[in-house]
Amino acid sequence: MSADNEQSKTAAEEYTIKFIPPQGGDTKTIRLPGALLKYGVISLLAGAMLFVGAFSYAVYSTFVNRNGAAEIEDLRQVNSIQQEQLLQLAKKANALQEDMNQLKKLEEDIRRLSGAQPMQENNSSNGDGNQSVDPETHNGQGGPISTPTVQNVSDTLALVEQGLAVRRQSLTALKEELSQRQKELGAVSINLPGGTTPAIWPARGVVSSPYGLRWNGSDFHPGIDIANDMGTPILATADGVVRVAGWNDGGYGNMVDIDHGNGIMTRYGHAMQVAVTAGQHVRRGQVIAYMGSTGFSTGPHVHYEVRINGQAVNPSAYLH
Repeated sequence: MSADNEQSKTAAEEYTIKFIPPQGGDTKTIRLPGALLKYGVISLLAGAMLFVGAFSYAVYSTFVNRNGAAEIEDLRQVNSIQQEQLLQLAKKANALQEDMNQLKKLEEDIRRLSGAQPMQENNSSNGDGNQSVDPETHNGQGGPISTPTVQNVSDTLALVEQGLAVRRQSLTALKEELSQRQKELGAVSINLPGGTTPAIWPARGVVSSPYGLRWNGSDFHPGIDIANDMGTPILATADGVVRVAGWNDGGYGNMVDIDHGNGIMTRYGHAMQVAVTAGQHVRRGQVIAYMGSTGFSTGPHVHYEVRINGQAVNPSAYLH
C-alpha cells in the first residue's frame, strides 16, 4: 500500500508534455517535475513584472526628459532676451556717458570763450590725464572684449550720476561768475565819463609788449600787447561804430577797428573770434572779440592800438 502511495505522489509531482506530429510518427514526451514548472511560472511572472516596470520607467524618464528639455529651452530663450535687454541698457548707459563728456567739453569751451576760470576737477578721477595731449589726435584704445554685466552697467550709471552732480555744481558756479562779470562791466560802462574817448583796458591780462621800439630797435610796435588765456573777452574801450570786423592780411589776423568820432580810432588784433560786424554801434565795455593768436603772433594776446587822425599814439595814456 505504501508503494502505491509513493508511486502516486511521484506521478502527482510530474507533468508530461507530449508532442504529436501532424502526419503521424513517433510521439515525443517531455516530463517536467512539478517544482521545476512552478519555478518556471514564477520566473516568467517575475520577468513580466520586471519588463512592465522597466517599460514604465523608460516611459516616465522619456516624459521627464522631454519636460526638462522644454524647460531648459524656455530658460535659454528667457536668458537670451535678458542678455539683449542688458546689452541695450549698456548701450544707453554708454550714450549717457558720452553725453556727459560732450557736456563737459561744451562747458570748457564756454569758460574758455568767456574768459571764466577753468574747471577745477580731480584729473585722477575724471580720466583727463595729461591736459597737454590733444585727445583728437591721440585716441588709441584697447583691452579685452567682454560682455557687459549688470554690475558693469550699474557702475557706469553711477559714474554718470556723479558726473551730472559735478556738472550741475560747475555750471552753477559759471553762471554766478558770468553774472558778476556782467554787473562789473555794466558798472564800468556807466561810471566812466566821456563814452567816446578810450578809457578802459581792452582785456584782462599782462602787458607782454609795450608801445615803441622793441627787439633791439629792429621793430616799432604801434600798440601794446596784453596777454591772457585763449578766449579771454576783448572789450570796446569807448562807444563807437565798428568799421572793420574780420581777417586782416597785414599780420593782425582777426581784427576789429572802431571809429569813436573826432578822429579817434581803436584797433584790436589777433582775435580768435570776432563778435561784432562792420557798421554795428558798440558801447564801452561791450565784448567785441575773444583773445586768440591769429596773424603774426606767438601766443594768445590782444594787440591794442589808439590812433588819432590815423596816427598811432601810446595807448598807455588811455588805460584806466
